[in-house]
Amino acid sequence: MRFNRSTVMGAMHPILFFAGVYVVVLLFSIFICSTIFYSCNAAKVTAAKKTERVSPASGNTASIADLK
Repeated sequence: MRFNRSTVMGAMHPILFFAGVYVVVLLFSIFICSTIFYSCNAAKVTAAKKTERVSPASGNTASIADLK
């Protein structure tokens, strides 16, 4: 007589595998979407902080701390 020797963990292996794949893909998608979001908004922030540089020869030099 043959006994069924498969365990509960062995029977759930495909479900656990796809749940693990789902979690990994979810984390990567959040990382990729946030990277795209921040790269699209970075141009607006950079343009707002862009300042005019003054040459040191004119005597009107400003430090970075003065621009903030």
